[in-house]
Amino acid sequence: MDKTYQPQAIETQWYQTWEEQGYFKPQGGDEPYCIMIPPPNVTGSLHMGHGFNNAVMDAMIRHQRMLGKDTLWQMGTDHAGIATQMVVERQLSADNISRHDLGREAFLDRVWQWKEESGGNITRQLRRLGSSLDWSRERFTMDDGLSEAVKEAFVRLYDDGLIYRGKRLVNWDPALHTAISDVEVENHEEKGSLWHLRYPLADGATTAEGKNYLVVATTRPETMLGDTAVAVHPEDERYQALIGREIILPLVGRRIPIVADDYVEREFGTGCVKITPAHDFNDYEVGKRHGMALINVLDASACVLAEAQPFNLDGSARNDIDNSLPAAYAGKDRYEARKLIVADFEAAGLLEKIDDHDLKVPRGDRSGVVIEPWLTDQWYVSTKPLAEPAIRAVEDGEVQFVPKQYENMYFSWMRDIQDWCISRQLWWGHRIPAWYDKAGNVYVGRDESEVRAKYHLGSEVELEQDEDVLDTWFSSGLWTFSTLGWPEQTDYLKKFHPTDLLVTGFDIIFFWVARMMMLTLHLVKDEQGKGQIPFKTVYVHGLVRDAQGQKMSKSKGNVLDPLDIIDGIDLESLVAKRTKGLMRPKDAPKIEKQTRKEFPEGIDAFGTDALRMTFCSLASTGRDIKFDMGRVEGYRNFCNKMWNAARYVLMNTEGQNCGQDGASDFELSLADRWIISRLQEAEKAVAEALDSYRLDLATQAFYEFFWNEYCDWYLELSKPVLWDDNASGAQKKGTRRTLIRVLETALRLAHPLIPFITEEIWQRVKTLAGQSGETIMLAPYPIADAGKLDEQATSDIEWLKGVIVGVRNIRGEMNIAPGKAIPLFMQQGSDADQQRLEANRQFLQKLANLETITWLGTDEQAPPSATTLVGKLEILVPMAGLIDVEAEKARLNKEVERLKKDKERVADKLNNPNFVDKAPAEVVDKEKAKLEDIGTSLDALSEQLKALETL
Repeated sequence: MDKTYQPQAIETQWYQTWEEQGYFKPQGGDEPYCIMIPPPNVTGSLHMGHGFNNAVMDAMIRHQRMLGKDTLWQMGTDHAGIATQMVVERQLSADNISRHDLGREAFLDRVWQWKEESGGNITRQLRRLGSSLDWSRERFTMDDGLSEAVKEAFVRLYDDGLIYRGKRLVNWDPALHTAISDVEVENHEEKGSLWHLRYPLADGATTAEGKNYLVVATTRPETMLGDTAVAVHPEDERYQALIGREIILPLVGRRIPIVADDYVEREFGTGCVKITPAHDFNDYEVGKRHGMALINVLDASACVLAEAQPFNLDGSARNDIDNSLPAAYAGKDRYEARKLIVADFEAAGLLEKIDDHDLKVPRGDRSGVVIEPWLTDQWYVSTKPLAEPAIRAVEDGEVQFVPKQYENMYFSWMRDIQDWCISRQLWWGHRIPAWYDKAGNVYVGRDESEVRAKYHLGSEVELEQDEDVLDTWFSSGLWTFSTLGWPEQTDYLKKFHPTDLLVTGFDIIFFWVARMMMLTLHLVKDEQGKGQIPFKTVYVHGLVRDAQGQKMSKSKGNVLDPLDIIDGIDLESLVAKRTKGLMRPKDAPKIEKQTRKEFPEGIDAFGTDALRMTFCSLASTGRDIKFDMGRVEGYRNFCNKMWNAARYVLMNTEGQNCGQDGASDFELSLADRWIISRLQEAEKAVAEALDSYRLDLATQAFYEFFWNEYCDWYLELSKPVLWDDNASGAQKKGTRRTLIRVLETALRLAHPLIPFITEEIWQRVKTLAGQSGETIMLAPYPIADAGKLDEQATSDIEWLKGVIVGVRNIRGEMNIAPGKAIPLFMQQGSDADQQRLEANRQFLQKLANLETITWLGTDEQAPPSATTLVGKLEILVPMAGLIDVEAEKARLNKEVERLKKDKERVADKLNNPNFVDKAPAEVVDKEKAKLEDIGTSLDALSEQLKALETL
């Protein structure tokens, strides 16, 4: 083996080998196990959330694969409708071409061309992360099979009365000209204004204060053109007499009612709220409760219409409402119209005041523009009937959430679910399988020929297919079964569905998890005709945040790229990366300064295993993850420790008989028996942690075993046997056998967490350890053997460790060089202590570098010594000639003064009646015990100081 561990030299090579040999594919076996990857966007690149998510999934699938299950980790990417269309439109824009210049078909050809040339970036990055996905079955949400599944699902849902078309309020992106989902809306804290506007009362009405107007406060004055009411709280005494009266809407002149609604907060502003059902989601709900009209005043670009568009709640046109709007605002952008409207209010004496106001502004995550609630015709899924069986599946325990508390979030969303807008005004995506005739009648089918046959339409009826495409979440909602070949009853669908595990962030429980539950239960049936669940367990993890707990975002400049941690990046490249394409370019200097401060030397290359082990160590279910580069460095050091331990083992076992011949002519030392026993405990702890999705505990258990027990103790305990000419051949063989077998087993134990280094070392040690096979990936996962537990060996080694640590502590306190051999005395111990001394004298002398070890009888006097205890056994190191007496006196006196202050503080607390009477009894007892311990320590220090006086 090379002297130093160099991850970059082995990782790419091993991944290529694994993939080429087909190890990621299902390997056969009776019991299936399947994980579906949350399909990353085809336009995307790996971020820390992907890194964490994939580290968890890969650990779970590798573990199950090694347990002998027939595993499938299904790979695929999402077509990412808006993101992909934007990428290609930007390319066209650079050549002064728009998609409309090309036309729909030619534009889609360009998108497919881009996908083939540049759409595989994230799949290359997933490989670099070590993700053992079945690439031979890679799917894409726009490939032929999935497109057929989408059409099938749409038609079935429509025929079942669960899909309809209607005019409703949606998140509208005025730049992209499409509806977007809530998850694609980012709320930004921004500085704004709160305009207080006077609305005149009609018919001579006045307020309790005698005013002939009401004051409403709004952050969006331009929407007042579509107001249909002013609302007050029903219990607000100031306005009760006005409920049912009317307002004259300024600038427009339309009469609108004053209504009472619990939605109004009496304490906010004046307690009067303008209601604009066609331009605000909360107002829309108020409008539904009061049967109000919806008056749209904006077009698709968020410019003011020449004439308002009034509608009923069912989306039908209203002809009984004055639709006139002031001509001065027609065609004006919403913000330009806002300025004009505010100026007109002021000119009319109707502007009460303007306050500064902090507000959350909804912006499209792709376009960056402010999202407008907008009334438009869209396709919807009726979700309440679908939600009921999806709720029952979790209530009945068919689907388990880990951690369980996320069930509450799921139930909360599902029990208050709203119909789902599934149409998008894009070209890239699954085109809605609906056709219209000249009269506007709607026909739904898998293709036009099916539509004509289904609805008995002759060739003379002209049909046009709907221009819209489906929400990306619709196709990803079919992911668990569409990727396995549905609607065909394929062998893979029969074997691997329902899938076993879904790993996802809490932020998309509703957008993805809940929708998969609803769609799968309705569309996929088992042999008895019962709806199938999509997965048995949902492992929910938190968001990856920076070391200070801040959300990672490009605007904050705290984003980390997993590949930069794996392969390293220089400072200048890191600065350029973090400051490129900012939504607010003015933030670049601040982000550059922050980056230079945080990473003055750039980022080292830590390798994939160190990063993965860091992710796994942070995977305490459900909590947000504070990512600390210090941890990555620590786990790189751990990988180095593994590498160096393997080199030591190989240097002492290669070319030797290590028991691989099966002969029993070996003898296990106490240390051998101990480490074998501790290995069983580690195997049990790691397996239990993986089974309960606690990768943090699995990582901790393996780390503590390998570093603290195998490396720090067992390797050292092996040296006195291997390097002692007096040790027998059977003893040496037993130690060599244990060295190599425990290492080999530990590699298999850790493989799901750190796959590359374990494979590299395993290939070098497997034969010596009596193992065979082409790859550690398919080697059996270790299972603890209770018959190999050895309590006696464990207690004996703990005794030995206690003595050695005690001696080392004395060396440190007395500043005695580790290389200087010293005499040791033992006293006051039991017969068992004396027996352990004789059995382990060789280990003690070698590992503690002892000149002599003397057992003192009860009547024998030890020379002045530094003392420590192992149980009741006194460990004494004579001080004569070993220490600077005056310096040791100073140290001890300093410790005495510290303890005296502690004693005085604790005594004062116990002498205080308020504390003794009011504190819980266990707290008081704890303080009393502390006082007693301090007294014992002071007595011991006093004895040490007396002893020093004799030197």
